[in-house]
Parts: sequence; structure tokens; C-alpha cells
Amino acid sequence: MTTKNLLFIVVFFLAFGFLFYNLRKIISYIKLGQKENRFDNIPERIKNVLQIAFGQTKLLRDPIAGSIHFLIFWGFMLFLFAVVEAIIQGFYSPFSLEFLGPIFSLITFTQDIFGLFLIVAVVWALYRRFIQKVKRLDVGKEGNFDAALILLMILGVVISMFGQNIAHVANNNFVLNDYEIRPISANLSSILFSGPEELTTIIYEIFWWMHIIIVFAFMNFLPYSKHFHVITSIPNVYFSKTGSNKYSIKKINLEDENISQYGAADIEHFTWKQILDGFACTECGRCTASCPAANTGKKLSPRDIIVQIRHRTEEKAPLVLAKTPDDNEVIQKTLVHNYISDEELWACTTCMACVYECPVTIEHVDSIVDMRRNLVLMESQFPSELNTVFKNIETNFTPWAFNWQDRANWAEEMGIKTMADDPKGEILFWVGCAGSFDARYQKVTKTIAKLMQIANIDFRILGTEEKCNGDTARRLGNEYLAQTLMQENVETLNNYGVKKIVTGCPHCYNSLKNEFPQFGGNYEVLHHSELIEQLLLEGKLKIRNKELNSKVTYHDSCYLGRYNDIYDSPRDSLKKINGLELIEMERNRDKGFCCGAGGGRMFLEETEGTRININRAEEAVKTEANTVASACPFCMTMMNDGLKSLEKTDNVTVKDISEIILENVISN
Repeated sequence: MTTKNLLFIVVFFLAFGFLFYNLRKIISYIKLGQKENRFDNIPERIKNVLQIAFGQTKLLRDPIAGSIHFLIFWGFMLFLFAVVEAIIQGFYSPFSLEFLGPIFSLITFTQDIFGLFLIVAVVWALYRRFIQKVKRLDVGKEGNFDAALILLMILGVVISMFGQNIAHVANNNFVLNDYEIRPISANLSSILFSGPEELTTIIYEIFWWMHIIIVFAFMNFLPYSKHFHVITSIPNVYFSKTGSNKYSIKKINLEDENISQYGAADIEHFTWKQILDGFACTECGRCTASCPAANTGKKLSPRDIIVQIRHRTEEKAPLVLAKTPDDNEVIQKTLVHNYISDEELWACTTCMACVYECPVTIEHVDSIVDMRRNLVLMESQFPSELNTVFKNIETNFTPWAFNWQDRANWAEEMGIKTMADDPKGEILFWVGCAGSFDARYQKVTKTIAKLMQIANIDFRILGTEEKCNGDTARRLGNEYLAQTLMQENVETLNNYGVKKIVTGCPHCYNSLKNEFPQFGGNYEVLHHSELIEQLLLEGKLKIRNKELNSKVTYHDSCYLGRYNDIYDSPRDSLKKINGLELIEMERNRDKGFCCGAGGGRMFLEETEGTRININRAEEAVKTEANTVASACPFCMTMMNDGLKSLEKTDNVTVKDISEIILENVISN
């Protein structure tokens, strides 16, 4: 064994010993979180890893930044072979991966080619951050230093690899091994050297040690860097929520007498996955760049929320593990109030844009709702407007001060039966609070009912037995009130043996479909846009041949689109109308911009920045469409208010897609 091997062994064990020490420390921090089962649905979890982590699908939604990261990621993955080979050579110098045969050819060739791409990608990334100064990449002086150091280390790994290979080729008289293909290294070697000599051997050893030292330095710097996501991102993607639970809010077991804390005031109240989210954050800023609150001048930054969870964990966890007395100044602080302000939490519209864009599937909204739960259920600290909202829901079963006995007044003279009259209908029409009481959306409710009557659908309503679905209360943090409503509604629906439900409200739709199952309510749920599309395809609704001269732009509801992947149904139905020109807004489909009403924001005033609905209304006006089509009562209200503020109501009208369809179908 040579001196080189002995020295390497010492360096190797020091490097990996320090790394494992830091990893063990961070794992102990994460384990302070509450238990949560994220070990189910293994096939779907593996699929997510392949698509999101290795396929980089979320990153590639931004073609420029995505391409840069794709090259860096896959260059890094391919260089792992070179790293492994170099490490084994540290124990046994003559070692080579050449025994892999043709696979070795693929490895050496792609390393050479991707090495060049990676150098370009790193330089491009440095340019975007420090010269172009892309706004979402601004993470302050410390964060920029961190990013620069990591990128320069990556550059060092690549350059040292090329240096090794170039010297290696020269040392072998420019003759590569049978399965070794290094086109770039071979050409550079023939330019730089004339053949094997003492200098090329020294150069090889210098670059070999440079490669090893940079790799070991890189991996040990990661636990102290925001780039720790290199290690945590793949596990975080694997443990992300799956199936119908993907965008649903988790249930609190309110009957568990052992629970003393509802929601999260500090890190130990989060689940281990929520703490892992903090260590997985890349601070790329995609979440904040897509956030409607951040885009309109509010204090909320989803990135900062997650970063503060990590910072607070790093600060408090060591003290908790060391059993530091409770009177310690750091221990006495809380994440909520001291690190994250109430204003940030209440600014969230729960639109899920942040979660949808996050390349490592961080679940920002879950953490925000948990902190709201603490404010409402533990501290009774919430905006004063919500006192009225919560009281109305408790007494009237609706966020507004309408008498619950008037819930079915809209249906008078339409000949619609309730479940109490006759429970044998084919479909239950879940009307929702806005559809029952809001004067404008009552017209939409009647339109949906009229379309079902034209299609000869045998449907029923619950009438006065229907109560608020609980979405507003739940996302505002009042889990007790939300669960009361959900359980009462499920009991009513199950007593009638309801199997299939249609609703005109995306918030009702999401609750009925994705959250009522938590309470024993399992139903086939359709949004009215899905039903209309189905009826048109089946010929139960027929479009008139009359040519319409109209320009329409469709506004995507967050709870219909991002939450439930319904983008085509409303558009496909509108496209069937002769002469209707459908014009897309700049931000559309899964990149659509929130109306500003979700997450209970419908009932809260915007006191900072620009109103979100005005921002969206301006975008709709730019399309020069004469009609804004919506498929949500909240969206309709917000778009109408936005157009009024812009004084554009004489030029642009807001209609539900059902109203546009009814105007153009052949009635019986």
C-alpha cells in the first residue's frame, strides 16, 4: 500500500465520519416532528421520484432555468461514476471501471460530453444570478455566497475530472483502453501534451487529489447549505402526498384526549415531513414567484415560510435534544409571531400555486393552515372580520348572515324535488352557500338546474338540510367548526344513500370529493363543467346552429384546476359553440392566477399592495374579450369586482360557463 493510499484512507474516514455526524444530527432534528404515515402507496411514490426528481418535470416548466438545472443534475448523476471510481482508486490505485465493458464506454462518453454541458450550465447559472439578477433568485448576501460557492465547487469537480482524464490519456500514449471513449479529453490531451512524461504523472495526481478534496468538501458543506436539497430532495419527493390526499387538508383527531396542541405554534407541532420540507427547500423562489399574494405586494412569501421553519429547527432542535430549561430565551420564542408574522399567514389564498411549482414537492399550504389552526383554536388570534364569518357558519350554516331556512328559495316555481320529498333521484345537486344565497350566483344555480332539466336528468336537492361544506372554516384554521359541518353533511347524505353528486362550486367539489371521505362520505362527485361536457358529448344537450360573434376568455379556478386537474372540460364545452372565439389569458391552466378569494380570503379585506382580483381582471381585459367565463362563485364575484374597479363593466361581462351554454342550446 502506497503513501497515497494511506493518506487517502485517513482523509476518507475523516470526510465520511464528519458527514455521517451531520446527517445523524439533522435526522434527529426531523424526528422531533409528529408522527405521520408517509410509507403507503409505494408504486405512486416511486413514480413521483422518477418523474419529478429524475425527470425534472416541474423544473422544466421553466424552459430556461429548467434546462440549466437538468444539465447540472444529470451531469452530477453521471459524475458519480467518476467519483466512485476515484474513491476506489484511493484504496487501490490501478482500479478502473473498464470491466463493465460497453457500459464503461457509455459512462466515459457521456461524462465527457455532459462535462462540457455542465460547465456551460454552471456559467449560465452564475450569469443569471449575479449579472442578469433574476428576482426570484435573490436570497441575500449569505444565500448568494452559498450559491456561488456550490456552483464553483461543481465547476471544480468537472475541471478536475477533465484534468485527470487529459493527463491519463497522455500517460497512455494517447491510446485509450478498449471500452474507453473520451472524445473531448483525448483531443485536449493531444493538444496539450506530446506523450507520457514525469510532468503528466504529477498533473494526474494533482487533479486526482483536487477532484477528491473538492468532492469531500462539497458533500460536507451541504448540511450547512441551502443546497442540502442535493441529499434531501429525492426523499422529500418520495414522501410527498399521493392520490386523492394530494391537495386535501389533513384531519385532526378532535376526539383524542391526549392532544394538547391543535395546529402548529412551533417546530415540534409540525409532522416530521413538514420539518423535512424545510431541509429540502432549494430557495429557488418558484413558489414565491407564482404566489398571488407575493405578486401583489403582500408580506407573504411561501419560500420565506419554509426557510424560517428550517432556521427555527436549526436553532431550537439542539436545545430541545439537550433538554435545555424552558426559561431559555430561544426556547421561549415561537415560530409563529417571532419568525413568521400573523399577516403572512392570513395573506394566503391556498391556491396551491406554490406547491404546484415546487420542484421538490414542498407542502407550503399544509404548514400555513396548521399555523392558522394554532392561531384560531389555541390563541383565538385572527382578523376581526372572521368573528362574524364563524358566527354565521355556526348559526346559519353559511358564511353570510342569511337565514338557513331560505336556502332553497331559489328553486321556487322550478318544480325541483328535495331528497326529503323523494330520495330516489339519479343525482344530488349540491347547491352550496353562494349558489343558495348570493343574488348573482343564484342565477347560475338556476341555469345549472335548467340545463339538467333540458337533459331530462332526474335530480334532487337537499334544500334546507344542506349546510356549508366546511372548506372556508377549515382553511381559515377553524378545524372544529369545519369537522362539525362535514360530519353533519356526511350523515345527511349517507342517510339518503346518495351515490352521485353534482355541484357548481369548486370549493364544494373539492371538499365533497377529497375531504368528505375522511369522515365516511364516499361519493362520485362531478363539477357542473364536467357534467355539461358529458351531456354535450352524449347529445342530451345540443348547441344551436346559430353563429355567435363573441370573444371569451376563461378564468381557471384554482380549486378546479390545480386542485383537481379540470382544465379541458369547461374549454371543450365552450369551443362547441359556433362563432365563439376562446382567447387564453397569459397565465392560464396550471399556471393560472388566483382570483384572491380562496382560503377564506373571500371574507377578508386586502390592506396591502394591489388587490389580487384587480391584477387578474387587468389580465382578462388585455385579451380584449367581451366575456370572462368562470366556473366558480368566488371567481365570478372577484372578477366582477375587479372589472368594476377598472370601470370595464360596460365592455366586459362575467358569465358562468353554464350561462353561456344555456344561451346557445336548443331548449325543449
